[in-house]
Amino acid sequence: MTFKYPPVLDRLDRGVPVRLAAVGGGCIAKAQIAEFADGSSVFVKRKAGHPGMFEREAEGLEALAVAGAIRVPRVLAVAPDALVLENIQPAPRRTDFFERFGRAFARLHRHFGPACGFPHDNYIGATPQLNAPLSGDWNADPGAPAGDGADWPEFFVERRLRFQVNLAVKKGFEKLEHLLDACEARFEELLDASIEPPSILHGDLWGGNYIVDERGEACLIDPAACFGHREADLAMTHLFGGFEPLFYRAYEDEWPLAPGHGERLPVYQLYHLLNHLNLFGSGYYAQCERILERFAK
Repeated sequence: MTFKYPPVLDRLDRGVPVRLAAVGGGCIAKAQIAEFADGSSVFVKRKAGHPGMFEREAEGLEALAVAGAIRVPRVLAVAPDALVLENIQPAPRRTDFFERFGRAFARLHRHFGPACGFPHDNYIGATPQLNAPLSGDWNADPGAPAGDGADWPEFFVERRLRFQVNLAVKKGFEKLEHLLDACEARFEELLDASIEPPSILHGDLWGGNYIVDERGEACLIDPAACFGHREADLAMTHLFGGFEPLFYRAYEDEWPLAPGHGERLPVYQLYHLLNHLNLFGSGYYAQCERILERFAK
């Protein structure tokens, strides 16, 4: 029996795969497990919806791996039509799973970048994510010193909130533009109160974007990576059911957050709610409007 498989698998030098098995759960790309005659297997994502999506995902995974704090799947090969990753074998969570996860997530955020942004624009879900620094080009020198993060408030408003609101306006949600204009100064004032060097961020961490590996430890998947304020990463973890309280206690024990982080939380969550509005429709509009109206007062 013969079947079509992505040519990128030939780069692995394992021969022709003997089986491709579909994996459920993905809503943007088609996921499969490729098995080979030697008994090995790899995880394959196929049919990206946008140009460069797989290359940017690979770049994000590799940037997270550099920190050495939390496991991510190894990138084995990447092409425009497929991304090949290490196949993580799942197991039950350790009893101290969320404590270890929280501490490791704080250690991940100790890995700093030269500026707010990332070497290339990438995607959050199927939505483009703009990552160009506000001034100058990205400094690709691996020995570059950490930035001071002073431009984060403006970066977040312009590259994150303004971009999403502009997309929403094109879908008919014009009121959001006026609300963001009314909130901009307050948002920048709030975010300016907790300036830190820009941390490596997963960028889209919720309960569906980590898996449990064979050791019972967390493994991060599907990033929308960039360098920015760590509170933005934590804000997403509170949405859609959130993580167990032990995760947050362990994180703060490892690296406490600055005072006022609770007030900044909805500002950071607004980015993800706007993205869901743009991706999935008007069911998220009321939440977006409520946050903006709260800060416009």
